[in-house]
Amino acid sequence: MSLRKKIGKLGERFSENVDFIEEVITTLNLDPKSLILDIGTGRGKMAIILALSGLNLITGEPQGHNWADWQNNARKVNVLDRIEFRNLKAEELPFEDNSFDAIFANGSFHHFTDKFKAFSEIYRIIKPKPYGKIVIFEFTEVGIEKIRESYPGHPDATNPVDYIGDLPLNFIIKKGGLINAYIFEKN
Repeated sequence: MSLRKKIGKLGERFSENVDFIEEVITTLNLDPKSLILDIGTGRGKMAIILALSGLNLITGEPQGHNWADWQNNARKVNVLDRIEFRNLKAEELPFEDNSFDAIFANGSFHHFTDKFKAFSEIYRIIKPKPYGKIVIFEFTEVGIEKIRESYPGHPDATNPVDYIGDLPLNFIIKKGGLINAYIFEKN
């Protein structure tokens, strides 16, 4: 069964951009034993897509920000056992240096309070190349306008590249319509 069909059980909002996200994940060739972090759980979309792709991961939100029932969504598609939740802030990640093979943030980067500090923390905990990949999916201006149809006060789109500062990172940008994928790795 295709990922689109599996995640389709969770409704139209979950299915949006899933083909593009799946394409990006596939190009990473992640080992099923990879240590993966998803920053910004929200409704669980990224965590669930990663789990449906055969990966185990840690996902998290700041204390008190667990505003969505991601666990129920994960149960509906039988992947709750692949996902570990932790309270965490992107600006203060509670992990050892160089510990993750891949770090994802899907539509959450523009919500981080201090984007420079968050990027510095992400950089600290990602493994050096050729192993570690940082993948940030961020909405385009068109994507933000679509969100604002339902949530008028939603923050502006953010380009994560503007927040890497002097961190030695290589990156590529894959354009996807409503979202873009920013893929980084340490030099």
